[in-house]
Amino acid sequence: MQPTQHAGSSPAPEAPHPDTCIAFLVRHGATDNNVAHPPVLQGSRTDIDLSHTGRHEAARVGSLLSRYPLAAVYSSPLRRAVQTAEQIALPHSLLVQRVELLREADIGRWEGMSWEEVARTEPELLSRFQEDSGRFGYPEGENMEQVLRRIAPEMDQLFSRHAGQYIAIVGHNVTHRVFVCSVLGLPLAKSRQITHANCGVSVVKYRAGRAHLITLNAGFHLD
Repeated sequence: MQPTQHAGSSPAPEAPHPDTCIAFLVRHGATDNNVAHPPVLQGSRTDIDLSHTGRHEAARVGSLLSRYPLAAVYSSPLRRAVQTAEQIALPHSLLVQRVELLREADIGRWEGMSWEEVARTEPELLSRFQEDSGRFGYPEGENMEQVLRRIAPEMDQLFSRHAGQYIAIVGHNVTHRVFVCSVLGLPLAKSRQITHANCGVSVVKYRAGRAHLITLNAGFHLD
């Protein structure tokens, strides 16, 4: 697959090696919950649109990835992710493919709360979560081990399907950082230390059944 090159533009990247998939993992743009003061927790039970800021971020990441010959754009089914994915897919005339298993973590009864509220109302549960969210997850929701078991096989399938191609996968803060944590071989208790900003881009190279992290949370396109 040869990328299209326009007169006066810089050369587009060449296609990956035939046995290699290059995947851009993109967190969705900001919602009103993300930019609130303090921010409000949102998981799989909250399905809202991008904010004005988020729409701007989505347009910027769409512009960044427009020069890569994307073969497919996949997305969590939640609106904030789909709306971001649409901006990435548009320059390539692609349809966004929604993948149910890529939805954000279920954060249970902390949905819609700020961290300050959680600390005030459930300090013991929060302390256990902060110590090891791999085992002690969101009350009445998922822990990080459950999130990884849900998303990792789906990620592997998408990578395997697109050997020799670039793809974009638009998802969420928790799902992406849990996956990145596993790729790096770190215990899931460390996953909350991995940052994935709104419309930040991480790059994964998948070859011979293994994923390798190339770039983590690039955000230069958002300045």
